[in-house]
Amino acid sequence: MDFNPTYIPYSSKRYPVYAQHGMVCASSPQAAAAGLEILQKGGNAMDAAVATAAALTVVEPTANGLGSDAFALVWSEKDQKLFGLNASGFSPKNISIEKVKEKTGAEKMPVYGWVPTMVPGAVSGWAKMSEKFGNLPMTQSLAPAIRYARDGYPCSPNLEKMWQRAFNAYTRSCNGEEYAEWFKTFAADGVPKAGDIIRLPNHAKTLELIAQTNSEAFYRGELADRIVADSDEFGGFYTKEDFAEYNAQWVEPISVNYRGYDICEIPPNGQGIVALMALNILKEFDFKEKECVDTYHKQWEAMKIAFADGKHHVTDPRFMAFSYHDLIRPEYGAYRAAQITEEAASPCPETPPSSGTVYFCTADGEGNMVSFIQSNYMGFGSGIVVRDTGIALQNRGADFSLDENAANALTGGKKSYHTIIPGFIMKDGKGLAPFGVMGGYMQPQGHVQVAMNLIDFGMNPQQALDAPRWQWLNDKNFEVENTFSNEIAKQLMYKGHRVQVALDSTSFGRGQVIVKLPNGTLVGGTEGRTDSNIACW
Repeated sequence: MDFNPTYIPYSSKRYPVYAQHGMVCASSPQAAAAGLEILQKGGNAMDAAVATAAALTVVEPTANGLGSDAFALVWSEKDQKLFGLNASGFSPKNISIEKVKEKTGAEKMPVYGWVPTMVPGAVSGWAKMSEKFGNLPMTQSLAPAIRYARDGYPCSPNLEKMWQRAFNAYTRSCNGEEYAEWFKTFAADGVPKAGDIIRLPNHAKTLELIAQTNSEAFYRGELADRIVADSDEFGGFYTKEDFAEYNAQWVEPISVNYRGYDICEIPPNGQGIVALMALNILKEFDFKEKECVDTYHKQWEAMKIAFADGKHHVTDPRFMAFSYHDLIRPEYGAYRAAQITEEAASPCPETPPSSGTVYFCTADGEGNMVSFIQSNYMGFGSGIVVRDTGIALQNRGADFSLDENAANALTGGKKSYHTIIPGFIMKDGKGLAPFGVMGGYMQPQGHVQVAMNLIDFGMNPQQALDAPRWQWLNDKNFEVENTFSNEIAKQLMYKGHRVQVALDSTSFGRGQVIVKLPNGTLVGGTEGRTDSNIACW
């Protein structure tokens, strides 16, 4: 049979999946299977999250890797508490605006190379998760990922597409000696096609070392030494102290109560607060119908206002001029909601009064649930792979500003504005639903749409993900999927919105949802826009 696995002429129909003992929803079938394998070997949802995260660095390197950052929201049934994990890294302490301008001759942070890389946090996050909650050692949780990297796995259709896109970009922009290892690691034989077997032997060796040392080798051992050595040789800014001082942090989640449900996010430096700001505005309105102009108009206006405030204020909280809690106070949401009129506007940021990413979720039969997101930011990231390790470094520092007066101005040892965000829904103080939608600045927009689909419009988890999506681009410009109602799009244009239809759904994010029913049954939905799968038992 000769077929194109990426050609999809007909809409696919999926039903939500039900399970009793455990569930893993991920953007890769192999990664979901890795998490399920660990659940069936006695691991809990947290062990499954570590296994899935590690496997995704192997089976979806086009979006994350060993040089990634990560965030997680963890519901512990034993503690009856939601925990937040910030595993995002900071900039090298030796970097500065002046040094970057001198090195690059530009007024904006570069996208590729050593300059936008930051100390990766994901590997530390795995260790923190395992140490605090895990039933199994990391040597067991990382075993499926090591096996995939060493023995190989088949390339999937969406993976082929994203790999080709990255290869084209790096071929155009990454021509220096410092990028040679990326081409050696990920394109030695060209771009893999769907069905080709992919092996990453250096990645396997690095994962083994991480597992054997509970991640210590990555920050205070052999792997840290290798990263710093390459940085020194190719003009980076790292020192050994940058890695030795790094540890992922447990943080207190932030939330907004939306119609009796607590929508929870990680606090800044992540942009989850943007989703909460939008919901804090939208709760001031009643929505009776999803497919109507008024619903979309108010969603779009609220989203623009939230981004105006978020992109202006959000950064490492140590550098914010006021408490981020002020941005999600009910009275500030009501104040901003009152500014929405019947016409599209171009909102400006205000200061409240004082007073390329992978997402997955896991759940076990004991009631534990994890919402986890991990990313190299733009596809494979910076284009930098540390020699003989398989460590592809993220380029999160590209979001820093070289304007010293900006909230997100570059300085040494600082965390940047972070786009990746896990979401979680609670009801009456109990964990209910881990959820997320990956994809740059689409993520808070996806969170708002999925949460409202579940809460306002009574959709099941699968339909909440399948519903046509929209995204704000800039000013009054919005993009909608080609399944979005043409008639509603026209009416939104009459209100002053500039609407364009996208023929490719890649930029609209990739989500996962698990909802726990009152009897403990798990109901999952997975993303139809990519290679997603649900593994359960």
